[in-house]
Amino acid sequence: MAINQNHLFEELNGVKCAIVEKNASPERVEFLKNLLQYNGYTVVVADTPPPKPAPVKAVPVVKPVATTEGTEAVTTAPTPAATAPIPPPPPPAPTTFTVGVTNLMFNPTNAIFGRLLHTSDGHVVTLAYWNQKEEVAYDEVPYYERKA
Repeated sequence: MAINQNHLFEELNGVKCAIVEKNASPERVEFLKNLLQYNGYTVVVADTPPPKPAPVKAVPVVKPVATTEGTEAVTTAPTPAATAPIPPPPPPAPTTFTVGVTNLMFNPTNAIFGRLLHTSDGHVVTLAYWNQKEEVAYDEVPYYERKA
């Protein structure tokens, strides 16, 4: 059990892993897998389970009821036979994956800001590179000297 939400553990495919990212797309999984394997980590990828469906509530049906005086009264109590039909199931969720590494000491935040990860061309992985906002990790030029 993790002490806080920044360092999660989970069992993926029968192996206890430190979670790198949940709900990752197949392209993101490929990027992370290549980067982490280059840095010497054993990567485990598992399908993310689909979200649990919300419970369906019964909708009361209004039925007129005849009274002894000849007028109609309205009742709003739900009857078992007169409940609303169940809506069709939602479309299937897109396939997402959970990425983990077998090294339980791994924490993505510490690895990025501690400059522990490197790209295949020798640069230090930056936050923008990790988030795939930049194609190349610009670690030589400080952020305050870069042109936006």
